[in-house]
Amino acid sequence: MNKFDRQSSSADIQTLPDDIAEELSRLPSEVISVDDAPSITPPAPLSQDEVRTIVISLMLTMFLAALDQTIVATALPTIGRQFQDVSNLSWVITAYLLASTAVAPVFGTLSDIYGRRAMIITSLSLFVAGSVLCAIAPNMPMLVLARGLQGLGGGGIMPVVQTVISDVVSPRERGQYQAYFSSVWMVGGILGPVIGGVFAEHLHWSMIFWINLPLAAAAIVMLLPKMKKIPVFHRKRKVDWLGGILLMASAVVFMLVLTWGGTRYPWLSPTVLAMVGGAVALAVSFVWHARRAEEPFLPLKLLTGSVAPFALTAGGCGLGAITGLTVQLPLYYEQVYHLSASEAGLALIPLAAVSTIGAAVAGRTMARAKHYKRVAIIGTSWAALCGLGLTLTTLPLWGLLMLMATFALGLGTTFPVCVVSLQNSVARPQVGTITGAMNFFRSLMSSFTVAAFAAILLIALGIDVPLAGEHHAAGSVAIPTEDMRHAFRYVFGAATALMTIAALCLIAMEERPLAGPSAKQPVEMAE
Repeated sequence: MNKFDRQSSSADIQTLPDDIAEELSRLPSEVISVDDAPSITPPAPLSQDEVRTIVISLMLTMFLAALDQTIVATALPTIGRQFQDVSNLSWVITAYLLASTAVAPVFGTLSDIYGRRAMIITSLSLFVAGSVLCAIAPNMPMLVLARGLQGLGGGGIMPVVQTVISDVVSPRERGQYQAYFSSVWMVGGILGPVIGGVFAEHLHWSMIFWINLPLAAAAIVMLLPKMKKIPVFHRKRKVDWLGGILLMASAVVFMLVLTWGGTRYPWLSPTVLAMVGGAVALAVSFVWHARRAEEPFLPLKLLTGSVAPFALTAGGCGLGAITGLTVQLPLYYEQVYHLSASEAGLALIPLAAVSTIGAAVAGRTMARAKHYKRVAIIGTSWAALCGLGLTLTTLPLWGLLMLMATFALGLGTTFPVCVVSLQNSVARPQVGTITGAMNFFRSLMSSFTVAAFAAILLIALGIDVPLAGEHHAAGSVAIPTEDMRHAFRYVFGAATALMTIAALCLIAMEERPLAGPSAKQPVEMAE
C-alpha cells in the first residue's frame, strides 16, 4: 500500500473538497493512505429533515438494544416457573451478554468493509429472528440459544448506529447527538424492568420479545429509504476471519471468568484459573496474528497514539463506574436505608438520568468550544471529588441521592467526548472499526467492574452477598447496617479511583481539532 509522504500529502489534500481536506489534514501522516482516503466526489448534503429522520430511526433502533438488556430481568421468575428450571435462569441474561460483547468489534469492522446499510440490516434481522425464537421457545435450552442469537444482533446495533451517526453528522456536531442516544439508553434501562414486570404479570412473558417486532419494523421502514443518501466511506477488502475468531473467543472466555468467578467457582479454583490462562493465550494469539496479518481484523495501530488509548480508558472507566454502582447500589439501599426492591430501583434514577444531562452538556459544549475536552476534564474531576465525599461521609438518603446525582452529572460528560475524539482520530474508512473496538472494551470493562465491586464487598463483609438481579433476596442475609456502610466505602472508593483515572487520561489525551461548523457559528439542531 503506497503511503502519502509528508510533502505530497499536503499538496494532495489541497485538491480535495474543503470538508474532506480538513479531515485528512488533522490526521497523522502515517494513518493516511491512498486506499483510506474518502472519495474526492462529495455526496449531496443531507437536509435537516433527512438527518432528523435518520436520527429518530437510529434512536428507535438503539432503544431496542437498550430495552432488551433489562426487560428480561423482572420476567425471569415467571419464565423459571413455566419451564420448571430455575438453576439455568442466569443463562438467559449471560448468553445475551456474551454474544453481544463478542460481536461488537465484528460488526464495527464489517461495516467498514461491506457498508453500514448491510450491517444494520444484518444486526436487526438477527435481533428480530432471535426475538421470535425466544418468544416461541418450548424449553429453557432453546430460550438460552435464542437469547444468544438475539445477542448477536443486539451487539451489532450499538457500533453500527454510532458509525452511521459519524457518517451524517460532522465531528463538532456529533457530541450533542451522542447525548440523545445516551438518553435513549437511559430510558430503555429504566423502562425495561417495568415493562417486563407488567408483561409477565398481566399478559405473558413472551410479550417481552414480541414487542421487538413492531419496533424493529418501524425502525427499518424509517431508516432504509434514507440510507441510500448517506455518504459512503467503506472500503472493500479481505476479511481477516481468523483474527476476528481469536478476538471473539478470548472475549467470551474472559466474560465467563467474570461471570462464574466467585459465584459458580471460587476465584482460585482450577476451572477459573484454567479459563484465565485460556483467555490470555487467545488474546496473545490474536495480538501475534494481528502483527503479522497484511490487513488485520482490528489493526493494533488504531489502538495506539495520543488519542485512542486515553479515550478508550477514560470511556471504559466512566461506563464501568456507573454500571458497577447501578448493579450494587440496590443492595446498599435495601440494607442501609431499608428500602423495598421497587423503591431501591427508583433510587437509581438520579444516577442514570443525571448522567445523560452531563452528556448533553458536554455534547453542546463540543459544538461551540475550541477546547472541547475541558468540559470532560472538569466533569470527571468533579465526579472524583463527589466519589470521595461518598467514601468519607455518612449521609441521610436525600443527601446521598443528591451527591450521587452530582457524581453522575460529572461522569456523563465523559461519553460524548471520548466517542467523538476516537472517531475523529482515524480516517473515515476506519470509523466503524474503532467504534466497534470501543464498545467491545467498554463491555469488558463494565463486566470487570461489576465483578470487582462484588469481590470488594465479599472481602469487606467476609460473607457472600447477593449479586446482580438477586437484591430482592438481600433481606435474608444478616448484615449489620454499619458493616454494610463500611463495606460500601470501599466500593465508593473504587468508583472514585476510576473517575480519577478517567480525568488523568483526558488530560493526557491529545485534543485534535474537530471538523464541522466553526465554534463561533451556531449549530443548527435537528428538532
